[in-house]
Amino acid sequence: MSDQIKADNEGGFLTRLTANKGKAWLAGAGLLSFGLIVGGYLMGDGLVRMKQADRAVTVRGLAEREVTADLATWTIAYSAKAGDLQSAQAKADADTKAIRAFFGTLGFDGDAVQPTGANVSQFSDQGITTYTVKQRMSLRTTDIKKAQDAVKRQFDLVKQGVELEEGSGMAFTYTKLNAIKPEMIAQATKDARKSAEQFAKDSGTDVGSIKSATQGYFEVTARDGDGEGGWGVSDSPFKKVRVVTTVEYYLD
Repeated sequence: MSDQIKADNEGGFLTRLTANKGKAWLAGAGLLSFGLIVGGYLMGDGLVRMKQADRAVTVRGLAEREVTADLATWTIAYSAKAGDLQSAQAKADADTKAIRAFFGTLGFDGDAVQPTGANVSQFSDQGITTYTVKQRMSLRTTDIKKAQDAVKRQFDLVKQGVELEEGSGMAFTYTKLNAIKPEMIAQATKDARKSAEQFAKDSGTDVGSIKSATQGYFEVTARDGDGEGGWGVSDSPFKKVRVVTTVEYYLD
């Protein structure tokens, strides 16, 4: 009798053990399936995010502003010729006095005009030697209106016998570029964003954050042409400042 009970107990134990193993296997399989599902979802979601990260648009933004030069520099190159060096130098000295007097009548003080160079050369032809004395003087002023008036009267010097050479001319410079750079960069970036939004609208997407940005060079040119000074030529004090930025935006 005790042997029968013992056999029954062993049989029940084996049945329960087998059942528990089955449940454990099912639980393990369930966990494995769940892990595969979650892993597949995360992998797929990651690929989607990677794909979205590749969606971007590159646009350019432009900013322009008209400014007035605040510095005028007038280079006056002149020469005197004679059969001997002393005579040529005397003529050059007389021209220098005439130039200083010219600027004095226009209201410039003596320090506004300074000598910036001199050169002496000689040339012989059939036994005749000619000496040439070349000199340069420069006017530097922040009085733009007065500088313009001086240029308009430059032929008064020619009438007095001053022989102006190539290299003479007025140049106007805008020196306050750093003061307007931040606003112009912001304006160019805003213009780039506007272009990106139009692109996104046409393609059925939205503009995201900036992926990368590159600032171009600031360019200052004459507002009404390409005047660069030069002989007998007056540069314009009215300038145009221009900058182009390149911006790459994510597309959502």
